[in-house]
Amino acid sequence: MSVIQRSIEVSYRLRVFFTQAAFDPANLVVKNVLTQGDSRRPHKALVVVDEALVQARPALLRQVEAYFATHVDALTLVCPPIVIEGGERTKNSYFHVSEIHSHLDRHHIDRHSYVLGMGGGALLDMVGLAAATAHRGVRHVRVPTTTLAQCDSGVGVKNGINAFGKKNFIGTFTPPFAVINDFEMLASLSVRDKRAGYVEAVKVALIRDRRFFEELESHATRLRVFEPAAMQRLIHRCAELHLDHIATSGDPFEFGSARPLDFGHWAAHKLEQLSEYRLRHGEAVAVGIALDTVYSRAMGYLEAASAERVLRLLEALGFDLFANELLHVDSENALIVLEGLEEFREHLGGELTITLLRDIGAGFETHDMHLPKVINAIYELQERHQRRAPKIIRASA
Repeated sequence: MSVIQRSIEVSYRLRVFFTQAAFDPANLVVKNVLTQGDSRRPHKALVVVDEALVQARPALLRQVEAYFATHVDALTLVCPPIVIEGGERTKNSYFHVSEIHSHLDRHHIDRHSYVLGMGGGALLDMVGLAAATAHRGVRHVRVPTTTLAQCDSGVGVKNGINAFGKKNFIGTFTPPFAVINDFEMLASLSVRDKRAGYVEAVKVALIRDRRFFEELESHATRLRVFEPAAMQRLIHRCAELHLDHIATSGDPFEFGSARPLDFGHWAAHKLEQLSEYRLRHGEAVAVGIALDTVYSRAMGYLEAASAERVLRLLEALGFDLFANELLHVDSENALIVLEGLEEFREHLGGELTITLLRDIGAGFETHDMHLPKVINAIYELQERHQRRAPKIIRASA
C-alpha cells in the first residue's frame, strides 16, 4: 500500500459592511463591493429580492434599478430584480434554487459575476445555495433586511434548504463574497420581525461575552421599543461576535460535532417544524434558550440567580418562553420535541454535542442530556408562562 497526502489550506475574507440607504445612488458601498479588486468592467449582477420586502417597500425595485443605471459605467443589472417568496416556505423545496439556476444560465452569470440576495435569512439561505452550486460557486453578496439576518444568519457561512422534514438537510458551507447590512431596511419590519433577531444577540452573549449580556440588560427597555441606536449597537456587536467565532474557532465548516453558536437550537428547530413555521425562528430560539438555561440550572451547572437573569432578559425583550408545541406527543405519548436531540446529533454527523451554560458568558459542551430533567424543564416553563399570562393580559387591557 502507498499513499500520497498533502495539506490544503484555503483562505477566505469575510466582510460585513454597515450602512444606511444602500441603494441611494450617492451611497457607493454596493458599487465598491462589486468592483473592488477586479479591473473587468462592467460587473454583471443578478438581484433576487424577498417578496415580503417588496410588499413593505414598494419603491425598492425601482431604487435598485436606478442605482445600477446611475453606475452603468461599472455595473450591469442583467435583468429586473427577481422577486421570490421569503420565509421558511422558500426553503421547503428545490424549486426556487432551480429557478435561480435558470436565470444564472440565461444571463451568463459566471464565477466573476454576482448574485445579490436581499431579504430575510430564509431567502438568503436559499439564494446562497443556488449561488454556491452554479459553476461550483458564483460570487454571492448578501443584503440582509431583517434584524435576525443582520445579527446572525446573514453573516455566517451556511446556505441551505429543508428536505425530508429536516431543517437545512441540503446545503453548503460557502462564505459570501460580502455582506451589506443596511439599517434603513429594518424600519419597515413588523414588530415580531424587529424583535426576532434580539434572541441571537442574547445567545451569543450568553456563550461568549458576559459584558455584552450586561449591556443588553441595561438597554432592554430601549430595545423593546426599538430605539434605532440601541438596535444598531446590538446588531453590530452580535455580527462581530459571530464573525469572531467563525474566524477563530478552528472549525468554521463544522467538521467536528460541536455547534456552540446553536445554543438553544436543538429544540428550536423542532418547534419550528411542529408549529408548521408559525413560530418565527427567533421566537423558537427564545424558547430553546430558556429550556436549556433551566436545564443547565437543574443539572447544577448554572447558578439559579444567573438562570433567572437570562429568563428575565428574554421576557423584558418581549419573548414568550413557552410554546404549546413543547407538549405535542406522538402515538406513544412521548414528547415529539425530544426527537430534536437525535436529529441534532444526526445533522452533526457524530456524537450528540449540546452547548449549555456554566455562567453568563461561559458556555460548555456536553454529550449527554438527562431526559427526565429536560421534561421537567419543559413543565417549569409552562408553569412560568401560566403565572405570567394574567399579568400580561392586565397590562395590555
